[in-house]
Amino acid sequence: MARRHSLLARLLAMSVVVAGCSIGATAWLAAQSTSGAINQELGETLATDAKIYDSLLGYAAANPQWSGVQQVVADLAAQTGRRITLTTTSRMPIADSGGPQDAQLPQTPSAVVDPLAVDQVLKPDAAASGIDPRAVGPYRLTAAESQELGKAAQRELGCYRQFGEEGVIVVRPNGRPVVQLVPSDEATPVSSTPPAPEPSTAVAPGAPKRRCSEPQQAAETERKAGAELLALVNACLARQGLDPLPAQSAAVTSPEELRTDPGAKRCVDSGRREQLGSYVSPAAHLFITKPGGNHAATDLSTVGTARIAWTALVVLVLTVGMTALAASRLVRPIDAITTAARRMGGGDRSARVSTSARGEIGELAAAFNAMSEQVEHTEQQRKTMVSDIAHELRTPLVNVRGWLEAAQDGVATLDQPLVASLLEETLLLQHLIDDLQDLALADAGKLRVYPEPVHVGALLEQVAAAHRGRADAGGVALVVIVDDDPDLTADPTRLRQALGNLVSNALRYTPSGGQVALRARRAGDQVAIEVADTGVGIAAAALPHVFDRFWRAEKSRNRHGGGSGLGLAITHHLVDVHGGRIAVRSTVGVGTTFTIHLPATAPEHS
Repeated sequence: MARRHSLLARLLAMSVVVAGCSIGATAWLAAQSTSGAINQELGETLATDAKIYDSLLGYAAANPQWSGVQQVVADLAAQTGRRITLTTTSRMPIADSGGPQDAQLPQTPSAVVDPLAVDQVLKPDAAASGIDPRAVGPYRLTAAESQELGKAAQRELGCYRQFGEEGVIVVRPNGRPVVQLVPSDEATPVSSTPPAPEPSTAVAPGAPKRRCSEPQQAAETERKAGAELLALVNACLARQGLDPLPAQSAAVTSPEELRTDPGAKRCVDSGRREQLGSYVSPAAHLFITKPGGNHAATDLSTVGTARIAWTALVVLVLTVGMTALAASRLVRPIDAITTAARRMGGGDRSARVSTSARGEIGELAAAFNAMSEQVEHTEQQRKTMVSDIAHELRTPLVNVRGWLEAAQDGVATLDQPLVASLLEETLLLQHLIDDLQDLALADAGKLRVYPEPVHVGALLEQVAAAHRGRADAGGVALVVIVDDDPDLTADPTRLRQALGNLVSNALRYTPSGGQVALRARRAGDQVAIEVADTGVGIAAAALPHVFDRFWRAEKSRNRHGGGSGLGLAITHHLVDVHGGRIAVRSTVGVGTTFTIHLPATAPEHS
C-alpha cells in the first residue's frame, strides 16, 4: 500500500496543513503587529527624544551654564509627557521634571548633551565637525552690527526682485542677516518689506541682469573672533608641522567657511572647541523616561486587535473549508460501500462498490467486492447443491417406490433378485446421506480424527484389497508400491475413507487393460501417498473444480457411472483435517494422479 494513499497519512497531512496555516498566520500576525508596534513606539520615542535633545542642545549652545534650565526641562516634560532629567557627567542632578515617586534613573543615559559633540543619531543633520551651529560664542554680533547688516540685506533683496527673482532674509545663529534666493511661490520674508527701488535703478524688461550680491564683509566682532580662532588653529598646525593658514582667513564671517585640507580641518575643529568652551554649557547626561518608571508607552498586547480578529476568522474559514473538503472525499467511498452493503442485505448478491479510492478505503472497497463475489458464488453453490441433492435422492427413491408399487399392484413379484435390487438402491441412499453428513461435519468444524501410529504399507494393502474385486471385474490392474515403508501418525479409518474415494474414482474412469497404482514414500518431514491411474484424464480447465461438491468429469449424472460427486470434496476435507494437502495433475488420454501430503505426526484434534 502506497504510504501517500494511507488514510492515516492523509489525515496527518491535513492536520499538518491546517496546523501549519494556523501557526504561520499567527506567527505572521504576531510579527507584523509586534514589529509595527515596536516601530511605532521607536518612531514616537525617537521623535520625542530628538525634540527634547535639540531643545536642550540649543540652550547649552547659547548659555555658558545650566543654571536656568529647570524651567526649560519642565516645559518640555509638560509638552511630551516624559520625565526629563539632566545630570552632570558624575550624575549630580542639574534639573529634573520628576518627583519623589519616580523610580531611580537607569544606568545608561539616553544621550549626552554637549553642543561641541552632537549626537548624530538624535540629530542626523548635525555638521560633520560635531559642533552645534548655534554655538557661536565670540562670533555673536552686536545689535548695531546686526541692524547695519540687515539694511544691506534688504537692499540686496530689493535688487533681486527688480530682476524678477525672489528670496528671503535668513538670520544666522550669530545674528548676521543673509539673502537666500528661493522660488517666488515659496518666499516668506523674515523681515519687514524692503523699500521700493529708486526710479533711476529700474530695469526694463528683457535687460541683462547685474550682480546684486556683494562680497560679505566681516563685522568687527567677527574679525576679532576670527583672529582668535586663527591663532589657535595655526598653533595646532605648527605642532603638527603643517603650514599656517593665511592672515586673511580671520576675515571670514563664519568659522564654517574655513575650507582646508583634512589635516588642517582637524585643527580648525579643535580650535573651535577650545574657543567655544567657555561660551557653552558643560556636557551633561540626559535621561528620558516615563513618569513613574522606565517602561514602554505602548501596550503591545492590545495592538492590532481588529487584524487579529480578522486573521483568526480567515484561518477558521480556511480550516473549516479544508476539513469539509477532506471529509467529503473520505466519506464518499464509505457511503458507496454502505449503499452496496444495504443492497446486499436486501438480497442483491451482485452488489459491488465502484470507487477509485486508494489506501485503507480502497482496500476496504476491494475486500467488500471480494466478499460480495464470494457470497454470490456461495449462494449459487447453495442453489446448485440443493438441486443436486434433490436429483441424487430422487433417482433411488423413484426406483424403490416404483418397484414397491408394482409389487403392491401385483405386477411384480418380490423375489430374491428384486429384493437385492431394492437393497442396493437403499444402500446408495445410505451412502449419499453419509457423505452429506461428513460434509456437514466438515463445514461445522466437527469432523474429528483420532490419530494413531499407522503402518502405511498395510493400510494401502487394505484399501487395495477392498477394491480388488471391482478392479478384476473391470480388467484393471491394482498395484501397491511402498518405498521404505515410512512412519505415519493418522486416523486409519478416515485415511482409508479418503484413499478409498480416490481409488474408487480412479477405477471408474480407467478402461480395461489399464492400471491404478497406490504409492507411498518419504518426502522430507512428510509422507506422500499417490493414487495414479491410466484413465481418460481430466481437462486442464476442469482441474480447479475437481474438489467442488457434486462436480463430475462427465455431466450425465449417472450414479452408477459418475458417482455422487461428493467423494473428492469429502477427501479434501479429510486430508485438510489431518493437517495435510492434496493436489492433482492430469493429462487427457494419459491419466490422472492425486497426491496426498501428510505430516509424519498428525495434529491433535479433540
